[in-house]
Amino acid sequence: MSEHGWIVPEWPAPASVRALITTRAGGASLGAYAGLNLGLRSGDDIQDVTRNRASLRSRLPAEPLWLRQVHGTAVVETDTAEADPEADAALARRPGRVCAVLTADCLPLLLCDEAGSTVAAVHAGWRGLCSGVIEETLRTMDRPPQTLLAYLGPAIGPAAYEVGAEVREAFLAADPGEATASAFAPGKPGKFYADLYALARRRLARGGVIRVYGGAYCTYTERERFYSYRRDGATGRMASLIWIET
Repeated sequence: MSEHGWIVPEWPAPASVRALITTRAGGASLGAYAGLNLGLRSGDDIQDVTRNRASLRSRLPAEPLWLRQVHGTAVVETDTAEADPEADAALARRPGRVCAVLTADCLPLLLCDEAGSTVAAVHAGWRGLCSGVIEETLRTMDRPPQTLLAYLGPAIGPAAYEVGAEVREAFLAADPGEATASAFAPGKPGKFYADLYALARRRLARGGVIRVYGGAYCTYTERERFYSYRRDGATGRMASLIWIET
């Protein structure tokens, strides 16, 4: 399902919870960034990104809390966070506060509880996943895991994401067993293809979250629709956003 060429997650979230994921559709950016690039630190013309953000803002109840993402595990609450916080996840408990993460291959994860009282957006590349950004977000949300729903937004797919053996070893060290090992398929010597979606589902399941949706896109192969850092190097960023309606 899409709106203005963007993705509206199909998941049984309560009616008060709204979510939106942008694509390359629309926007003022040109060249390698062509489309709706929302990343101020991507190398694109700042004025173009500012125009793109203004276009997005017109469809939201408030300006999103934009994060300085560092592939870590810090979680901030929109009610108390200062502007431009260094974090990789944001959550909101009050209506009208917009959580957002930017991605261009990393996994964007959206979370809410079935009562519509708490929502969160998570930036989960392999480093954040391995270090526990999902677990830290669930801990900060502080809701019974059986009441939570998760949506996996567009990330690089398992057939395109080749990583070194050290990545697989890091995940196995943190979470040994077949469930983790099965998320890696052999590639070239010393390389493996990593399934970010499977790794995220594993971490969510460990945290008691079993209602998980999405996870069907590949930013790398869907060139016309998505930005991909792995594919292009210089590229834009897409936003995954979630909020509680006022």
